[in-house]
Amino acid sequence: TVPGIGPIISSAMVAAIGAGDVFSKGRDFGAWLGLVPKQTSTGDRTILGSISRRGNRYLRALFVQAAWVVLVKIRCWERYGLNSWIRAAKKRLHHNVLAIALANKLARIAWAVLNKGRAFASVKTEETAS
Repeated sequence: TVPGIGPIISSAMVAAIGAGDVFSKGRDFGAWLGLVPKQTSTGDRTILGSISRRGNRYLRALFVQAAWVVLVKIRCWERYGLNSWIRAAKKRLHHNVLAIALANKLARIAWAVLNKGRAFASVKTEETAS
């Protein structure tokens, strides 16, 4: 039920992390996949670089492909509760950076679905309800 996540990604994810108990939160899973930027800090200045590319290369590639599918093929993002997030991110991010950010978001959602054992339920906003 998660957009872009099908049987291949689901089985690869279960094979890689099991039930997801290894990670305490979805942010840790995204970092383990390498879908977060490298960070260099000096004093109070933080510099974010390219994605770290750590973790499972195959699973990371699958999530990036899923993000591209969601961006290119799916046009009814409202159905999944991603409309406002994607529209705001499109205004400020390059399309390649947007794909990685969406891959991180999808990975975190998929981890939550796997770890909690519940189906994905999108949050309906007032604009989609009317």
